[in-house]
Amino acid sequence: MVKNTGVKLIAQNKKAYHEYFIEETFQAGIELIGTEVKSLRQGKCNLKDSFVKIENNEAFVYNMHISPYEHGNIFNKDPLRKRRLLLHKKEINKLMGAVALDGFTIVPTRIYILKSLVKIDIAIARGKKLYDKRETIAKKDVKRQAEKEFKIRNLQ
Repeated sequence: MVKNTGVKLIAQNKKAYHEYFIEETFQAGIELIGTEVKSLRQGKCNLKDSFVKIENNEAFVYNMHISPYEHGNIFNKDPLRKRRLLLHKKEINKLMGAVALDGFTIVPTRIYILKSLVKIDIAIARGKKLYDKRETIAKKDVKRQAEKEFKIRNLQ
């Protein structure tokens, strides 16, 4: 019997996995207004160019695009406004320490609904150089080719 985990993926930041080495991830809540939640439940969110910044011991996510809710009229807010993340003080201190190191940043990796709550995964990430990106692409190609050959061999 398969157990339902209650997780509905809304959006994933594939660009973050291409541009960065993901070191550590954190799960955070996000402070939203009603029409934003309704829009997220419809799956209208984009994390592509978003990033996390820490100001006054609070974490904020910038450039996360949540499309305006169709029936929200005057209650809709700016789709690109900064939104506060709900994290424990220890987690914020850990993030601040990591960002203080050279070459590290904080990026959102995915946003999802967990038991009726909107959650966002953020990651401490280190930027990739061009040769690292090429190496990653080459590894994916080799893996894809091996899986294709394996599938062909098993069909015959």
